[in-house]
Amino acid sequence: MKKKIVITALTQDEGAVMQLMKTVRTYGMEPGGHFWQDDLNNLSWLGPSLELAAPDCALWAILGPAEILAKPSVRTGLSLAALRLQAARGHGLPLFVLPTTGEVDPAGLPTPLMAAEVIPAGSPTLGSKLTARANMPVRPAEAEYRLDVHGLPGLGLWIEAGPGKGRTWSGAMLGITGAEIAAHGVGPAGGPPERCVLEYPMQGLKLAQNEREYTAWGVRNVLDERSSYYISVKGDPAGLVFGPLSEGDEAVVHTLSM
Repeated sequence: MKKKIVITALTQDEGAVMQLMKTVRTYGMEPGGHFWQDDLNNLSWLGPSLELAAPDCALWAILGPAEILAKPSVRTGLSLAALRLQAARGHGLPLFVLPTTGEVDPAGLPTPLMAAEVIPAGSPTLGSKLTARANMPVRPAEAEYRLDVHGLPGLGLWIEAGPGKGRTWSGAMLGITGAEIAAHGVGPAGGPPERCVLEYPMQGLKLAQNEREYTAWGVRNVLDERSSYYISVKGDPAGLVFGPLSEGDEAVVHTLSM
C-alpha cells in the first residue's frame, strides 16, 4: 500500500497544490487532502482532523503563504486539528509546513505544530524529504498527560484533559486565554459526559504563566487514565493551561499556545 500524504492547502492555489501532488506521486506516494476553511464558529477544523487521524495518513503537509499561516484564526484551527490528531495517533506523525511565499519561523509556530519541518514549497529536495519522513517508523512516546479536543455540533468546542497511562490526578484544572469557559464536567475519556458529579467545583481561578494570564476552572474529582476533565469553550482560545489541581508553589501545570 502506498503511503498517503494529506495536504492542507491554506488557499485556493490550485497550481501549487497540483505541483505538490505531482511531486508526491513521482516519489511513489498517494496524495490526499483538502482546502482549509477558516471558520472556527462552524468547527471547520473537524473534517480535516478526521482525515488526518485516519490510519492511512503517513504525513501531514500544510501548504500556503506564510502570511495566511500567521492569521490567529488559522493558527487556532490548525492547532485544534493537530491536537485531535495527536490524541488519536500520538505525537509521532510527521508534519511539514511548506510556505509558497514568505518565511515561517518554526520557533514561532503554535505549540501543537512546533514539531513541523519547514521547507519552501519549491525546494528541489522536497520530494526526497517527504519520502524519507513518511517511511520512518512512528514510535509514539508515553505522555504524562492526555489532551484532546471535541467539536460537537450544537454544543461547540470542548477540551479534554487527564493523566497519562498509569497515572492519577487528585483533582484537575483547565484554563484558557483569549476565550471564555462556559461549562465543565468529569466523565469517561473520549468525550464530554451527559451527566456527572463534580466534587468541589471551582470557577474563575486566575493563573499567570509565560507572561500570559489564564482563567481556569477546576474540580477535586480523582482522575485516572480512563477518566477526564472537560471544559466547554466560548470563543477562540489563544492558549491553554492544564494539569492536576494543586495549591502552592509545587503545582505542576502544562501550557501551550494556539
